[in-house]
Amino acid sequence: MNTRILFGLGLVVILFSSYLNKKDNHIKVPAPITLKVKQVAVSIQAPTALAFPGNGEIWVTEQTGKIRSIKNGKLSSIPVLDLAGKLPKMNSGYEERGLLGIALHPRFSTNKKFYVFYSIPSKGKFNHTDVVSEFKLGSAGKAEPDSERIILAAEKPDGNHNGGCVQFGKDGYLYISFGDGGGQGDKHGEFGNGQNLNTWLGKILRVDINADSGYLVPKDNPFVGKTNAKPEVWAYGFRNPYRFSFDRASGLLFAGDVGQDTWEEVDIVKSGGNYGWRLTEGTHCYNPATGCDIKGITMPIAEYNHREGVSITGGYVYNGKLISVLKSKYLFADWTGPVYYLQKNGSTWQRGKVTLQNIPENLKITGFGEDTAGELYLLTNPDTGPGNTEGGIFKIVKN
Repeated sequence: MNTRILFGLGLVVILFSSYLNKKDNHIKVPAPITLKVKQVAVSIQAPTALAFPGNGEIWVTEQTGKIRSIKNGKLSSIPVLDLAGKLPKMNSGYEERGLLGIALHPRFSTNKKFYVFYSIPSKGKFNHTDVVSEFKLGSAGKAEPDSERIILAAEKPDGNHNGGCVQFGKDGYLYISFGDGGGQGDKHGEFGNGQNLNTWLGKILRVDINADSGYLVPKDNPFVGKTNAKPEVWAYGFRNPYRFSFDRASGLLFAGDVGQDTWEEVDIVKSGGNYGWRLTEGTHCYNPATGCDIKGITMPIAEYNHREGVSITGGYVYNGKLISVLKSKYLFADWTGPVYYLQKNGSTWQRGKVTLQNIPENLKITGFGEDTAGELYLLTNPDTGPGNTEGGIFKIVKN
């Protein structure tokens, strides 16, 4: 789309339909990076997220409801937690509901609390309800069955665009992503859920889970005390922020927001920020298709067209010690398989390609993980949905 200049009422409005790409035309594309992967586990049913509880153990969430434990390369047959009986009836083919996210409490080593994002049947006329719950690990290495404490829940009109990521920031608060409610084009209300501050949908929330019940709203959340705005909202204007993460070094929050028809984007998310959806998709007008008002919108730091992929899977900034070429770079992927990195050059971010050796072809990349040493992992599914039981975990290692 070419940049259009509209003249009206003596006012010149410049629409940045190719804002980042025009800036990048004068910047050399970063060199590709070749890395290897090391298989950690296989025979996992649609893995979605990882957690690292200590002592070399890895937890992996399966979309179909189980948290599985991996010790010394062996996948335990006894789950840490099994939520399968609480989920809605799942499609074996394409499906976006289920057990989607996990985060350990910052003091997990002493209080054994952890948090999960999963779907349950709606008690109303909605497609389903997304729930964030707290559980406590028992002495036998399994979650205590009666320890669930529901933090919050949101009704969803459609089965897709659920977000599903939960992460703790350096501030000790829990951040939660919700998609826009699903369907096509965020056709929810007059402006769409993404631009409606009076709903959690299309948002990243920030809450204090150190409460006797539910949660507390941090006093410095950007919309506390504002009219027609949910106080839990940290940032808004998202379509489906399926995966986000914090850079351990800088504390910055990076999010991969899944696009609609044409553009996938990476955002650095800040307090009170509006990231554009459904007014914009990436740096381009979406609704309206032309002439969108971009005043107050924070543009993504990077975007790519659907000629390169169809659904972004957000990753992590690398802060490990084993792969020097990745240091301080943001590693992410497209669901269909391509892997990329972003590196900062002055005030802009450049995107380069990553080739992974030793990995089977035609895998769907469903998530990333970061261990306590800052090393990175990726999750794969050879199929499009949760019916496949041959998902895998791979550790990214130097070439």
